[in-house]
Amino acid sequence: MAVRLALKVDVDTDRGTREGVPSLAADLREFGAPACFLFSLGPDQTGRAITRVFRPGFFGKVSRTSVVELYGIRTLLNGTLLPAPHIGRRNADAMRAVRDAGFEVGIHSYNHYRWQDHVQGMDLAAVRSEFGAARSEFARIFGAEAQTAGAAGWQSNERSRRVYEEANLLYSSDTRGTCPFFPRIGGNVFRTLEVPSTLPTLDELMGRPEFPDATLAAHLMSLLKPDRLNVFTLHAEIEGMGRRGIFREFLAACRSAGIEFVGLGDEARALLADRGAIPVCDQAMASIDGRSGLIATQAA
Repeated sequence: MAVRLALKVDVDTDRGTREGVPSLAADLREFGAPACFLFSLGPDQTGRAITRVFRPGFFGKVSRTSVVELYGIRTLLNGTLLPAPHIGRRNADAMRAVRDAGFEVGIHSYNHYRWQDHVQGMDLAAVRSEFGAARSEFARIFGAEAQTAGAAGWQSNERSRRVYEEANLLYSSDTRGTCPFFPRIGGNVFRTLEVPSTLPTLDELMGRPEFPDATLAAHLMSLLKPDRLNVFTLHAEIEGMGRRGIFREFLAACRSAGIEFVGLGDEARALLADRGAIPVCDQAMASIDGRSGLIATQAA
């Protein structure tokens, strides 16, 4: 049975959009791999994420992943000591170039910091406003409505699910799990197909003594399963910049092993042709290895 792998690119920052996205697009084209690029579209307030110091595991992740090296001082001051650059206004041409190169595009966030750090405390009107701003900016840049979204920091709840349904998305990718499903939260089942990330992200692995950089590509390869849609989330700021070599090594290993690269949108359309075969699963907030705080997961 062929092993299928879909790639999802989360783009968090202004610098990641300018530098990481073109690099990733070039690498993906070289290896013939489709991918879905999910863009942050509003102000880059990355510097305000310092408030996460109160989350369990935050300091450990910062020390492991060399955040300053990966993101740069300028990005880590955005929205605090330096003004927050507006990602969509500054980088519309770079975003459209990704679409024009044949890649799928969608929404990651409007304000990445605000969604990741505050969406759990927002009421429905606030969530609707935040996602509405992202939809409007996406439509301004691409001339069409977004068909997909993947929440910043895997932060999802019943209110954001309701807003997704109002947007009539084809599918979303907000969770960590094992297979595509329809999410159920508090007894309510939502009709937007959820396609979870099934593999750990590079920043959850790097810097740990058991996972030296030289072993990361091979470790990811070992986690690919033939009986499921494997979904790997990468970041423009990591795989497209400071750890680009590791990602290229992973792509080369996949090609050598005959891994079949597939598009998330194509997979979603195929699944939705038989909605009755798609399972309903609970969505719950939980901790996962290598990441601080709680994130949305597909409950067993």
